[in-house]
Amino acid sequence: MSEVAAPGGAGPQEMPSWHYRFGFIAAVFGMFMAILDIQIVASSLNEIQAGVSASSDEISWIQTSYLVAEIIMIPLSGVLMRWLSTRVAFVISCAGFTLASLGCALANSIEQLIVLRAIQGFMGGAMIPITQAISFSLFPRRAMGAVQGVIGMVVTMAPSIGPTVGGYVTELFSWHWLFLANVVPGILVTLAAWRFLDIDEGDASVAKRLDFRGLILIALFLGSLEFVLEEGPGDDWFASELIVWMTLLCVASCIGFFWRVFTYHSPIVDLHAFRNLNFSIGTGLVFVVGIAMYGLVYLMPLFLGGVRGYSSLQIGEVMFVTGVAMFFTAPIVGRLTNSVDLRVLLFFGLTLIGIGTVMNNNLTSESGFWEFFWPQIVRGMGMILCIIPASRIALGTLPPQELGNAAGLFSVMRNLGGAVGLAMLDTVRDWREDYHWNQLIPALNEGRVVVQQQIDNYQAMLIGHVADPYHSAVALLGQRFGIQAQVLAYNDIFLWLGCIYLLCVPLVFLLKKIEH
Repeated sequence: MSEVAAPGGAGPQEMPSWHYRFGFIAAVFGMFMAILDIQIVASSLNEIQAGVSASSDEISWIQTSYLVAEIIMIPLSGVLMRWLSTRVAFVISCAGFTLASLGCALANSIEQLIVLRAIQGFMGGAMIPITQAISFSLFPRRAMGAVQGVIGMVVTMAPSIGPTVGGYVTELFSWHWLFLANVVPGILVTLAAWRFLDIDEGDASVAKRLDFRGLILIALFLGSLEFVLEEGPGDDWFASELIVWMTLLCVASCIGFFWRVFTYHSPIVDLHAFRNLNFSIGTGLVFVVGIAMYGLVYLMPLFLGGVRGYSSLQIGEVMFVTGVAMFFTAPIVGRLTNSVDLRVLLFFGLTLIGIGTVMNNNLTSESGFWEFFWPQIVRGMGMILCIIPASRIALGTLPPQELGNAAGLFSVMRNLGGAVGLAMLDTVRDWREDYHWNQLIPALNEGRVVVQQQIDNYQAMLIGHVADPYHSAVALLGQRFGIQAQVLAYNDIFLWLGCIYLLCVPLVFLLKKIEH
């Protein structure tokens, strides 16, 4: 492993007063709400679709609009903090998120809901990197283990328990309460942030130097990129004319954005933080961890719902195991970060995620709670062991004036990892399912005795219930083959995803040691 990295700035030497600690707690609650709302609607899309009379194509935009808007706002948070001050930027973000949540609950059409979800994601997106920056601005190094333990637990648990919480809320009340539940906590967090987060002053001159061209370019670049990654798999990628045009827009705006960043004297986003080796590798690793955080939360409900036919509540009960594992692991890891080399924790974290993911590569059409139980515990522990050290490694050696901007870039990379992961998983799943179907279908030969016996059994069962028992029996057998092809495709994904994490482990040896 490389030599010790010198800290980029002295940072605070003493613990902050309780005045500022209350402000930090409020910020963490706000961050939790913003991340939770990415996935909270995942298990309730059918109910929302019925409530606002939406088509199956339209309903996916409830998540897409939130993610696109959020990923545009996250890198802009550093500019907002310098311009308005940390307190004002956070308060505006939280208040806007709360009002948009109320609007989502009152929406009576899919168009209104999509627009309000975009506003909710845009306004709430700034709370994520601002909270990360606040933690490094307020607390000394010796307390950073516990502080990053809390943030790491929030960042990893919120997406994991989102579908579970959403399923219970919708089942007990209605889908409107997925958004109404944000209103009272949002008001309290907004008031607490205004009262306790007076940690710096804004600089009005930042507004005069604001790079509006860069702002437009980054919005077009990240927005179109997120759109292509979200909608591409469902639209068969470049078979869709809209995806082609959005990809061209993404490429053109990407070139324009990077040209602007490297040539303009005061760019909207400062990429100089990537000159720091720890920041570059740390953000790269958190990109990969984002695939697990969001990808596995997406993959497991697909398997449990599509193959096993589980309800949203049953899916939530299975996935709750990951959240529990992270909840109990986070305090331990937080303490360890103060005494153990962070690179060692990151090494074991990536290894555990890889092993825990590979453990699910032998699923069957009967796999349920217990087949996912231990792999989820191993993965949950691994994710906490990655997220907490990765944030300290990436941000811990930067000077204080770069923290706001760097925290935004760090959060963007995690979210982009999730977006790339979802697109990759959807595409690979369709590809491998077609492959395994083509491998299995020759076995569906009526000349084979076992096949004919199954058809006869189904036919005898269906006589008197359907008009054409024979063809219905063949269709049932074909359905069984289709399910087996799905299961084999999921096994391939779990195996390959696990291997990706194991292959990332050697990157840890490139990192420089962080002094405690």
